[in-house]
Amino acid sequence: MRVAVTVEQFWHPVPGGTARATHKTVRALQRTGEIDLVGVAAAHPDGMEASELTIPVVHSRLKRPVLYESWLRLNRPRIQPLVDGCDVIWASAMVPPPQDGSALVSTVHDLEFLDHPEWHTSRGRNFFPRAFKAAAKRSDLIACPSQTVADRCADAGVEPDRLRVIPWGVSASRVEDREISEIRAHYGLPDTFVLWVGTIEPRKNLTGLAAAMQSLDVPVAVVGPDGWKLTVEDAILGPLGDRCHRLGKVPDRDLHCLYAAASVFAFPSHAEGFGLPVLEAMAQGTPVVTSRGTATEETAGGAALLVDPNDPAEIADSIERLLDDEVLAARHTALGLDRAHVMSWDTTASGYAAAFAEALG
Repeated sequence: MRVAVTVEQFWHPVPGGTARATHKTVRALQRTGEIDLVGVAAAHPDGMEASELTIPVVHSRLKRPVLYESWLRLNRPRIQPLVDGCDVIWASAMVPPPQDGSALVSTVHDLEFLDHPEWHTSRGRNFFPRAFKAAAKRSDLIACPSQTVADRCADAGVEPDRLRVIPWGVSASRVEDREISEIRAHYGLPDTFVLWVGTIEPRKNLTGLAAAMQSLDVPVAVVGPDGWKLTVEDAILGPLGDRCHRLGKVPDRDLHCLYAAASVFAFPSHAEGFGLPVLEAMAQGTPVVTSRGTATEETAGGAALLVDPNDPAEIADSIERLLDDEVLAARHTALGLDRAHVMSWDTTASGYAAAFAEALG
């Protein structure tokens, strides 16, 4: 089976979790040896390639804004001339190319642009609803990373029989004690610290975490790229000062080591489509605090302390309990490792392979 997968998000200024999850799924699909994957992206005259991608990539003659708008408004250009013998198109970032005889599977990562447009840029508020409308109309199947997102898609009018829940996964390999000591020294971190990972944007609730951390005598490390409508300075550096370690975007290996080095991973987002950092922290044996009533509760699978993201006092109390109670922390470490063990990228790949085969008929 030959699958053309849209990978333009790897060239976005902030690729975010969408690109990360796509990359891991592509790698797992490659390991099966059963699917021939070809990436499709816009024109990049500077010749820049995405270093993370492990599949061949073909490029349209159109640059990203024109390509995206042409796909949405005109349902062209076709990608079949670029990918000969294409059986299935996987719109991995929800923007669907024309089918033109190929089966189409689109991934909808979340629908927060419908529920909370104020969290997005003006371009996002205009673009994402149109992309979702096109995906919902054209796709044979729509893949969602959580039941939370699938239910929201159904509420938005997608027929339930076209929805498939395919959760993201995590690598089970753990870092060594030596690497933990080295990563603390490299980034100037103490033995005890709270970790947060993500793109800096309103729905991630860094302001709520900062309010919670003000009552705790422990530093927080913030990892991830700048996003939109919010700065680290406003969200957390201002309130916490030198108790906040702003690390920015870090290499993958450093990220795994930081998860393992942290005493608690705090992720009190207002909303997520899945919440991959929750699972990544659990895979390194770090106890997690995250939001109840969101997709991260589903991802945690009973292995995290759950909080109201709008209640800084409850966030602070849960972090403090894990810092002060070794038995509680050890229990959640064990629960998290068990949860991570059953959430593999190979399972994700199996889900997508089944969806491709089903869509192809």
